[in-house]
Amino acid sequence: MKILITGGTTFVSKYAAEYFVTKGNDVTVINRGSRPQINGVTHIKCDRMNLGNLLNGAHFDLILDITAYTEEHIKALLDSGVSFVDYIFISSSAVYPETNRQPFSEDQPCGHNAVWGDYGMNKLNAERYLQERVPSVYILRPPYFYGIYENLYREAFPFDCAIQNRTFYLPQNGEMKLQFFNVSDLCRLIEILTDKHPDDHIFNVGNKELVTVKQWVELCYQAAGKTPEFVYMDKSVPQRDYFCFYDYEYALDVSKQSELMPDTVPLEKGLKEEFEWYIHNPKSVYHRKPYMEYIDNHLVKKS
Repeated sequence: MKILITGGTTFVSKYAAEYFVTKGNDVTVINRGSRPQINGVTHIKCDRMNLGNLLNGAHFDLILDITAYTEEHIKALLDSGVSFVDYIFISSSAVYPETNRQPFSEDQPCGHNAVWGDYGMNKLNAERYLQERVPSVYILRPPYFYGIYENLYREAFPFDCAIQNRTFYLPQNGEMKLQFFNVSDLCRLIEILTDKHPDDHIFNVGNKELVTVKQWVELCYQAAGKTPEFVYMDKSVPQRDYFCFYDYEYALDVSKQSELMPDTVPLEKGLKEEFEWYIHNPKSVYHRKPYMEYIDNHLVKKS
């Protein structure tokens, strides 16, 4: 396929660019050129909000839109003069209000989520605008992505704790549940969508299985060959000061995805792959949060 990917230099878009190049596709990426490009791509250096005539008259089999966060981002790309066969938009599970019945399903009403705020509403408005302009669009709503090229200080935090043989501080009883989706599974699903063109056009995506935060940390330590010791913190301690997830538990119904792609990467395997990548690329993780400093300065004596 001839594919246009928005982004291409960090995490999900970087992995996707490399994945589809490796599969023999003709991949073009749009980004500002502030970081190295994946080998084998055609690079259009610009901000997506200032495309000018760079895409005018260009045609692609697939636009894979990973970096659109607002309606304006979508409009700028669609008004650029580009044409395409398929358009896949990576949206977010933040479009579901936290008050909805769980697990969230694609047929539920969408709207403001108090945890995610403007981010969720901006994604939802982008979805709605895109559906008006491109009725055939496929919209994917993921939970937490993980995998190679992760640039947030998420898995890297327990990885670092394991490497340093640190005790891990968990919120409350450690039973808050999380849902994940490996970036490699995202790319496999995209291939299936462009091949089969299912009648459904909105898909929740993710692993069927949820894990508790305690299980997740144990798997991260296991990837490093370690076993964690835990200290449990009560709600009086702000969770985001010492832990890498918000105090928000939710689940997505991924049965529609499972009909197309029954299997996903086991979390244990995916975390092991991410750890092996991380120990050789620690500087790829940006915006490291001072969780350890907070723990050392405020929690160690309390525990």
